[in-house]
Amino acid sequence: MRWMLTMAGLLLFTVTIIGCGGSRQQHLPISLKSIEQEPGTGDPQDRERILRVAISSITSAKESIIYYDQLLKYLEERLEMRVRIIQRKTYGEVNDLIKAGEVDMAFVCTYAYTLGHDEFGMELLVAPRVKGSTTYRSAVIVRQDSGITKLEELRGRSFAYTDPLSFTGHKYALYLIDRQFGVAPEKFFGSTIFSYSHDNSIRAVVDGLVTAAAVDSLVLDYITEVNPRYAAPLRTIYLSPPFGIPPVVVRPGLDPSLKESLRQIMLNMDQDPRGRDILRDIHVEKFVLIADREYDSIRDVVRKLKNKGIQ
Repeated sequence: MRWMLTMAGLLLFTVTIIGCGGSRQQHLPISLKSIEQEPGTGDPQDRERILRVAISSITSAKESIIYYDQLLKYLEERLEMRVRIIQRKTYGEVNDLIKAGEVDMAFVCTYAYTLGHDEFGMELLVAPRVKGSTTYRSAVIVRQDSGITKLEELRGRSFAYTDPLSFTGHKYALYLIDRQFGVAPEKFFGSTIFSYSHDNSIRAVVDGLVTAAAVDSLVLDYITEVNPRYAAPLRTIYLSPPFGIPPVVVRPGLDPSLKESLRQIMLNMDQDPRGRDILRDIHVEKFVLIADREYDSIRDVVRKLKNKGIQ
């Protein structure tokens, strides 16, 4: 099931890569237990020896664990620190953890990043470069045998969003319907659901549970590339303009030396044989620096939605 590694990308991300239909918290094999259950976390010195990492579930819970396992083991070894993973069902829950200082580092989606940055100072660390680019798109997909080739043919049909804070899986779809047809999305579609992960949305379309869905193009590309069973039934009827890719972030106030160590390890993974193997497995060329301004186009879309009272 290697295809399920996506992030998400990617990220991461894909790295985004992170809504799911699983439990509210999952644990990677690399460490240990949840921050809430780990004995000794009340000791400030003990907390300093642990890197707490949150994952937004761009792909469903089980696949997210597979996706991040080797990357986080790599960080654990290079930092010589324990890494504890915390996974949450929704993007908003991960933002809450970062805001409260309950996690040090996180893989988040783009809209969640802009919210966190603007509201409480969430900081960019690095971003993945995938196929030479640090951008991704929103893709609207249907089944090939639906006969649907145009957005207007989705009027009155069922539609899957990903997460309320997903940009490619929700906010851009709202913007697109309003811009194209001048009608509130809830009046355009016959019914809508939240799937809480991009792979769940893809499955919902393939299995005929919904007519169409808006998904992360990186996740879609990866899944259809490595698993023909998902490629054959699907048709992409719309691709958005490119937007800044989902980044890796850290909480405000993180120790500067730890933040710089994290950044340098991730930036130099492609120079290390084991690091290159891990990057190849998650379909990331390398991690690079990215500027906050790369996400201004996302802020612009969300601002236009708010001006029209569309949430």
